[in-house]
Amino acid sequence: MSEIVFTEGSGLNKSVYGEHLYPIRLLLETQAEAYQAQSILPLVFNMETSQKWAESLVAMTSMQGPLPVGEGGDYPTDGMQQGFDKTIKHMTWKTQFEVTEEMVEDSQNLNLRGVPEAQMNAWYRTRELFGARMFGEAMKGNSTFKIGKQAFNTLGADGKRVFATDHGSATGRGASQTNLFSNDFSADALTEMETRMHLFKDDNGNILNVAPRTIVIPEYGPLKQAVFAAIGADKEPTTGNNAFNFQYGRWNVVIWPYLNQFMPSGDMPWMLLDPNYNKTRMGAVWFDRKKLTIRQEIGGNDNLIHKLRARWGVGFNDWRFCAVGGITGGTDMFS
Repeated sequence: MSEIVFTEGSGLNKSVYGEHLYPIRLLLETQAEAYQAQSILPLVFNMETSQKWAESLVAMTSMQGPLPVGEGGDYPTDGMQQGFDKTIKHMTWKTQFEVTEEMVEDSQNLNLRGVPEAQMNAWYRTRELFGARMFGEAMKGNSTFKIGKQAFNTLGADGKRVFATDHGSATGRGASQTNLFSNDFSADALTEMETRMHLFKDDNGNILNVAPRTIVIPEYGPLKQAVFAAIGADKEPTTGNNAFNFQYGRWNVVIWPYLNQFMPSGDMPWMLLDPNYNKTRMGAVWFDRKKLTIRQEIGGNDNLIHKLRARWGVGFNDWRFCAVGGITGGTDMFS
């Protein structure tokens, strides 16, 4: 069942609307369920709920571990410190639509279905587009973007865009790291990016063994063909001896059509994502502060008004959950 809260204003007991109120609600819930069932958002974001006006995500660094001290040696003091932190504020989203008395009086079902179905499609499409835009703007190299008058950012907790070539350390230990690569998709590039993600380090320079298992790509035929050619056969077709393909059966592929309209011009991005790291370390996070609430009331013109409102906060925290390839200006994995 979709998570929609209905509230009623005055005047809804009018006979002309009374018998149609439940069918309209059923239409809204049905459309919501359809979009939720095919949503990409839970596959790329860690979906959470929130009871606060904003959520602050604070990480602690790892400890260095024991040291050899010899016989009778003192205990060396180890410790940890606060790492980078990120605050995600919730934004309110609103829209409304109306159903006229005449439409209800004269409806033959089809007339009445069109308006609420279209509105719910628009509502959930907006959520999907917003999620895709968060990733797309980061790929373009944009730290911020606006929708209407409201500003949003693509920065992780370290103050860099979630995809960057110069992610630093909260402790200052070790060299900067990259999860932004220029290489187009290929079987070799897939292997190399996975290897580099396995070697991502924490703020103390310790290898984390990030384990990507999801490939995320836009809706583009040649790229889909290349991906499934690389991972979809148990033998390696490009070798003379038809050797075993160790990539076979190891990947989940997510094709994200809404990503197409936010990609950098001339680039064909592809992402590797570790869903477990994303969940445990809060990589890409979507907080639903207030689920979709629909208020139904009679307006001054006697139209039935449906007011839709929700609050959510979206942001990036720990960049290591994901890496992207195919982006101009990224690191060349083979140089």
